[in-house]
Amino acid sequence: MPLTDQERQALKETAVQIRKDIIDTTVAAGGAHIGGALSMVEIMTILYHKYLNVRPDRPDWEDRDRVVVSKGHAGVGVASVLAGRGYFPREALNTFNQFKSRFGMHLDSLKVAGVDISTGSLGHGLPMAAGLALGARLQKKNWKTYCILGDGECNEGSVWEAAMSASHYKITNLITFVDRNRLMIDGATEDIMGLEPFADKWTAFGFIVKEVDGHDFNALAGALDFALGQDDAPVLILCNTVKGKGVSFMENEVKWHYGSMNSTLADRAKADVDRIN
Repeated sequence: MPLTDQERQALKETAVQIRKDIIDTTVAAGGAHIGGALSMVEIMTILYHKYLNVRPDRPDWEDRDRVVVSKGHAGVGVASVLAGRGYFPREALNTFNQFKSRFGMHLDSLKVAGVDISTGSLGHGLPMAAGLALGARLQKKNWKTYCILGDGECNEGSVWEAAMSASHYKITNLITFVDRNRLMIDGATEDIMGLEPFADKWTAFGFIVKEVDGHDFNALAGALDFALGQDDAPVLILCNTVKGKGVSFMENEVKWHYGSMNSTLADRAKADVDRIN
């Protein structure tokens, strides 16, 4: 069902707050993988505030939907989303990546409420997500598994082995996103290890591909509704995004794959975020 104007506006306002929390947390931590955290904000926002069947007061609820953020280096974004959804107080983000904090740069599922899988070794998320989804089917459970991949990590062969398995076993209770911001730590993805024709590759591996603007809530909702209605093949939602989205001096700048800011630069960044709503 299409989003109402009220839903879309609420999601936009939530995304603004998440971006501000990412910026503030990066300042408190002394640095974080901020560029890729900002590029996936709309994906995470619509999942956690519209589609996921979860209970923040019971993070280990057996029938919850599972989320695997394979690009685990973007933990500053995941933590900000979870705080906003009520898994823990927002003030806890002030300890991110500090000594004895429960929040490491890559979030630990044994320490952080709401994190289903510890990730960070790139290429491992989709194999684990496929296993979770297949396990749910074998146990006749109705919960869904959502996996968010970075485009750079799709250089890893394990991603494509998992894709073959998901297609072969028709794991349709798995919905996969790629945050296609076209930049990785060493530069542009097409310079480091070309992915194109990217959508065609996923199609060849047996996925139904829906390519969307990853910052457009209406487009994301349409793709998710489509994916949730599929029984014949798994769906890949290819999200065209902008690294550093919302902050003018970070957008499409590879140097902001990981970065730090002082309070003055953070204030400038948050002013930019306010302007995109």
